[in-house]
Amino acid sequence: MKKIISFISFLSVWIISAQEAKDYSLKISGFAEVYYQYDSNNPENNSRPGFIYSHHRNNEVNINLAFIKANYETEKLRANLALATGTYMIANYSEEQGALKNIYEANIGFKISKNKNIWIDAGVFPSHIGFESAIVKDNWTLTRSIAAENSPYFETGAKISYTTDNGKWLMSGLIVNGWQRIQQVDGNSSLSFGHQLTFMPNEKLTINTSSFIGNDKPDSIRQMRYFHNLYGIYKINNKWAVRAGFDLGAEQKYKGSNSYNIWYTPVLIAKYSPTEKLSIAARGEYYDDKNGVKITTGTQNGFQMFGCSLNFDYQILSNLLWRTEVRNLNNRDAIFLNRNKKPENDSFTAVTSLSVFF
Repeated sequence: MKKIISFISFLSVWIISAQEAKDYSLKISGFAEVYYQYDSNNPENNSRPGFIYSHHRNNEVNINLAFIKANYETEKLRANLALATGTYMIANYSEEQGALKNIYEANIGFKISKNKNIWIDAGVFPSHIGFESAIVKDNWTLTRSIAAENSPYFETGAKISYTTDNGKWLMSGLIVNGWQRIQQVDGNSSLSFGHQLTFMPNEKLTINTSSFIGNDKPDSIRQMRYFHNLYGIYKINNKWAVRAGFDLGAEQKYKGSNSYNIWYTPVLIAKYSPTEKLSIAARGEYYDDKNGVKITTGTQNGFQMFGCSLNFDYQILSNLLWRTEVRNLNNRDAIFLNRNKKPENDSFTAVTSLSVFF
């Protein structure tokens, strides 16, 4: 709390200074989401399984994510600084140390071309992988797909990006500190790499391809990981839209191996908005990680999960969103523990949340 108060005080001084200097390039924004979730298995520790990172507390009212952000931008310079708290931060930043646990975003970028939109950015920034964000209002569903939960939400490093003059193409190359990390893993001396290519031929269609290549373990047990994310978004009309994604990953079975453990996951989301304030979204997904690269179960068939959900949204005010979702996950092996610590194949949840943004 002291860190948050100090940060707010720092922002207040910055705002006053900027206003006195008539510098209106500085913008302050914020976001907060409060949620309640009930899991039919009602686990004893009131936590969702380890592969769930957002909205992972059960049978209690809690904060998923809350942050305050300062953004400074001119023609050739941009910078972002955001500190955050909430159960999302606790789960996703569990391996970071000290004050790093509260850094949601911290980066600086500068334009390197006079005539073209080419930027170099460095620091902590949102992941270049996937179509789902940690910020609930930016997504079509309240909870995140298993694919999003188990691929990077954020990354630390440097990237060069280019957007064409007509805005139809975005291309970027990245050097990052491993798979969703601020600090490198102890004993790891290698950097990781990635790319992003986005094509938006018109307002209706978006196609994106992103990748990650690197080792996220100490050098002594180095295992190269290759990961690719492909998704498309199509707005059929003012009421209907669809999103489809497919992730494919491969990691060496052991150091120097020519054999790889494979995991993959398809996801499909359809959204219907009968009015400006009301929308409904349905999701179907599957996640196959038999060898436990990302999700370890210790069972015979590993992680082979089907999921479906139905989401209802109501925009109470322009900056106040109410969302409710029901979701069922079914794994081939029984991996969900109920109140009596008995393993179950299914997990049915109901979640509701209020989020405000300014």
